[in-house]
Amino acid sequence: MDLSTFANLINAIAVTAGVIFAAVQIRHYRQRRRRDAMLELVRSFQSPAFASAFRRVISLPDGATKAQVTELLGTDGEDATHIVGLTWESLGVLVFRREVTLDLVDDFFSGPISVSWRKLSRYVFEQRAVLDRETAFEWFQWLAERMIPP
Repeated sequence: MDLSTFANLINAIAVTAGVIFAAVQIRHYRQRRRRDAMLELVRSFQSPAFASAFRRVISLPDGATKAQVTELLGTDGEDATHIVGLTWESLGVLVFRREVTLDLVDDFFSGPISVSWRKLSRYVFEQRAVLDRETAFEWFQWLAERMIPP
């Protein structure tokens, strides 16, 4: 083997090793990014505002109407329903866009999401009619349907 062929072989090995290293680093970066996003989500759900709103929502009967929300939670009860609903709505978009995985959301939040939907589904349908917008809270519904066992 002459020196030129040997240099070309070393060059090919170096390029191949560089490509493999880059692929491994990209994979590691994506995993870290997903983990960091999930940890940030978990922290955001530990806020006093969300915890209070969620506690109020789960005190509602299943399929609560707008009238029941107002009657049972007071005039600011709709604020609690919106904090919870919009939080799950945002998470649904992140899952759909594959910013976080459905498996991770299922592990962390399947119970709270399912319970929230069970409590607020009728309220959501009423809001859609009032707003004349069929897409109101659609990502919340989409996410909840994936969390409810078959």
